[in-house]
Parts: sequence; structure tokens; C-alpha cells
Amino acid sequence: MADIIAAVSTGNQISAIGIIRLSGEGCVHVAQKVFKRINGAPLSEAPARKLVLGELSDAGGRMIDQCMAVYTPGPNSYTGEDTVEFHCHGSPAVLAAGLDSIFRAGARPATRGEFTKRAFLNGRMDLTSAEAVIDLIEAETAEAAANAAGQVTGVLQKKLNPIYDALNDLCSHFHAVLDYPDEDIDDFQLQNYSAQLKANAKALYAILSTYHQGQILKRGVRAAIVGKPNVGKSSLLNTLAGYDRVIVTEVAGTTRDTVEETVKLGSTVLRLIDTAGIRDTADQIEAMGVERSMEAVKSADLVIFVCDSSQPLTDEDQSVIDMCCDLQNVIVLLNKSDLKPVVRPIDLPFLDIIPFSTKTGEGMDLLTDAVELMFAGESPCDGSILTNARQYDAIRRAYEGILSAMQGLMMGFTPDAVLTDVELAMEAMGEVTGATVREDITARIFERFCVGK
Repeated sequence: MADIIAAVSTGNQISAIGIIRLSGEGCVHVAQKVFKRINGAPLSEAPARKLVLGELSDAGGRMIDQCMAVYTPGPNSYTGEDTVEFHCHGSPAVLAAGLDSIFRAGARPATRGEFTKRAFLNGRMDLTSAEAVIDLIEAETAEAAANAAGQVTGVLQKKLNPIYDALNDLCSHFHAVLDYPDEDIDDFQLQNYSAQLKANAKALYAILSTYHQGQILKRGVRAAIVGKPNVGKSSLLNTLAGYDRVIVTEVAGTTRDTVEETVKLGSTVLRLIDTAGIRDTADQIEAMGVERSMEAVKSADLVIFVCDSSQPLTDEDQSVIDMCCDLQNVIVLLNKSDLKPVVRPIDLPFLDIIPFSTKTGEGMDLLTDAVELMFAGESPCDGSILTNARQYDAIRRAYEGILSAMQGLMMGFTPDAVLTDVELAMEAMGEVTGATVREDITARIFERFCVGK
């Protein structure tokens, strides 16, 4: 990693401040070729981690911007290497010209996630912390950000390390007795580790059990809005979105395909799916929309069943009711509550039934409370919630490896056969902690990142 990398770290949008970042041994000397301090002193002599004022110039010496620069010698930097940052005015043209000047001075373009990858390889952060960086960048709620921030500080790693160390001690004890029979080492009795294996399996299961909450936290709740035609499904989506996202008319069957919109309801992100009205129809296009509605319901975390409370229930309503009866998370909105009600909560076989009006907004607070109660997680958003699919798969394999080892122990297998499963569990955990992570896995992890991070 002797080469010097550079990238814009603040994106390409217009902003007040834009940052160009360099990293690598000797990067300050590359930076000095394009940056002159106002006081004439070289940047390498500037106080570490202190902003200094100067001029950023192109290869011909023409000034690009008057900006601030900060030099941070390694290993006490983000990447663990020497770093320099230029804090410029946030014009994309300025940043592009500054970056081009830096490349001409000897740096090369950074690849996706290369700064964070170097931080991991240089021991500045563990793998779980590195992966949490992108989750922190992409967080859509304060809760998701808090959990990602906790993982950046190593909360998940701290939960996994004792388990990995315990398994390592078990294997080390066995191999020590096997390889050094003449040494004064306590006899290896596999049965003595039975309780420990059980405790390790229980700890991994507790981590795995947070994954569903983690997915909701990370991507939001997929919520399908269903009902027969013309009951107010599209009006509900428009109300929640805060603008006319969907065309609303009194003509039944206006919505012929699923329409998606992301909204925040309280502290919960909803991935709303407005579906075509569910009914029997001879219209081929509308029928295709109804079929897609049925598929959306199957993949949804939440179904919001909209019913026109001002009209008696019909066979079409009953079809929707039958479809929703066996689903886990259903909220019924008795829409048009501003009109004289005909349908009562007692007429419907559901627990969460809310009088609602897309016209007046009545029931919005009750809907918010119902959603938050339904998807409120038991684990605190402190970094202990598992959100990463790759990590989930690895921890699942580690858990299954320990279960297999416990089964072998109960069946009287020889220690070497049992410890084969233990070592497989350790290998899987290493893919999360970085203890045994392969180069191809590392590359795949950092491909998720943006350039400049």
C-alpha cells in the first residue's frame, strides 16, 4: 500500500464545503505540490490535525480555490497512514479541478471503499466496524444510525470475541495434549466443555435472533396497501407521502399496477406499495395488476387493509378479508370515517382496526402508534442488532457448527471429530471478525462503499 490515493469524500452535489482526501505514506509531499500555505511554510510543518489556510492550484500554477488543509500523520489517522484533507468550497467544478491537479502531482484515484479498507488492513478498525460505516452513511432513521454507530465502535465484535476465544481455547487445549504428551498439561476431557459449547451456542442464537429487527431497521417495513377498488388506497398513499404521488379518481380500477413510495411514520420507515384493487375483472391489464397485488401481499412485512366504512361489506371485501386472515401483521383502516359509518370493528376478524379518514387525517396518530408498536424491537439500537446479511450467514454457519459439535459430543464421537465442527464454527466466525477473512471476501465487502470513503 505504498501508493498514494485520493478522492472527493463529500460527493458530487453542490454544497458549502467539499472535501478532497489523500492517504498514503508521503502524501503530504504530493499535497505540497498543489497547495501553498498563506504564511509560506510547507504543509509538512503544519501542526498535526490543525486546519491551515492556503491556495490550491492546478499543474500550471493557476489558483483553483482558497481553502483549508489538514495534515494527519499516521498511524493516528482514519486509515492508519499519513492523510491530508483539503476543505474547499463545495463546487463540483472546483473539486474536480483540485482532484485532477492532485492526480497530476502523483496520486492515483481511490477505488470504492479503499480508505476504509486501508483502515481495516492497518488495524484501525475491525471488520464489523468497517462494514458498519456504510450502514451509518445509508441510515434513514436515528435508530438505524445509532445502531450503525454502535457497530462502528465495535459493539458486535465485543460480543463475538469471547465466543471465538472460548472455542480457540478448547481447540488449543486438545492439540497441546495431543502434540506434547510428555508436558505437564491438564488432561483433555471433552465432556468438560459441554456447558461451554451450550453457552456459546446460546450466545450466537441471541445475536441471530436480532436479524429480523435489523432488517426492518435497515431497509424499513414493506407495507402493502390492499382493498377492493375505490376505497381510498391511493388516497392513503398520497396522504402518507404528503403529496399527490398517485392519480386518484372516482373511476374504479384506476390503479393497474403496484406503485411504491418510501415514507417515515413516526420512527418507522415504510416502503409503501399501493396495489391495484382486488376484484374479479375481465380487463386483462387490470387482472395483471391484481395478480401483482397478490404477490406484493405475500412479500410484505405489513398489510394495510383499507375498507370503505360508509358502505356495507361486499364479496370483494370478503375476498380481501380471506386473503389477510392468516397474515401476521395486518392493520385495518375503516376509511371515510368522516361519513356515517356502516361497517363496525366488530364486523371484521382483526385486532388492529382504526377509524380513518384520508380527507380529514383522522386516525393518523393511531396508525402511527399501531405501526410502531407492531415493529418495535426488543433489542436496543446500540450496535447489538445484526443488520448485515453476510454477517448473518456466517454467524448462522458458526451456530450450526457448534450445534453439530454438541450432537457429536452426545453421540460419543472422538474429540478430533467433534473439534472438526468447532474449527468450522471458528472459521465462519472469522469471516465476521476478520480473524480468518479471505482476500476475495474482503474485496466483496468494500465494493459496497462509495468512492472517497
